[in-house]
Amino acid sequence: MPSKDARQRNLRRGRFSHPGYWYFITTSTKNRSPVFLDPAAAKVVIDSLQRLNAQGAIELVAVVIMPDHVHFAARLQDKTLSALMHSLKSFTAQKINGLLGRNGPLWEPQYHDHAIRTEDELKNCVGYCLQNPVRKGLVDNFKEYPHWYCAYNV
Repeated sequence: MPSKDARQRNLRRGRFSHPGYWYFITTSTKNRSPVFLDPAAAKVVIDSLQRLNAQGAIELVAVVIMPDHVHFAARLQDKTLSALMHSLKSFTAQKINGLLGRNGPLWEPQYHDHAIRTEDELKNCVGYCLQNPVRKGLVDNFKEYPHWYCAYNV
């Protein structure tokens, strides 16, 4: 089995980011720790993504905060993927660590991104994102789950 460093390099190999492109992004907490069982921690991430949206860095279309990971779909505006993720992870780690009285890394260093090429693929990614709490057995209807946002009328 490849080392952790080799796996992380492989995740980055072939990655590209282009302003104006849509992406579906997944990122996990360090060691899949269920940090976002705390509603205040989950709110920090949603608020941060909405702030990036309001600032024009991204066009956020959907997000769901699971206990140990985050899914979101957004169009890049003026940042690269790496700059966006660095900004999001740095800011939220500092805020959440302070809020919860913890220290050390909050996030795994890597993330998974998928470039979305068609409107149908965007709709599928949004559906996947919003249905994640249902698939994981946390709720029967995603609208019952407290930590989600969608720009569409769903």
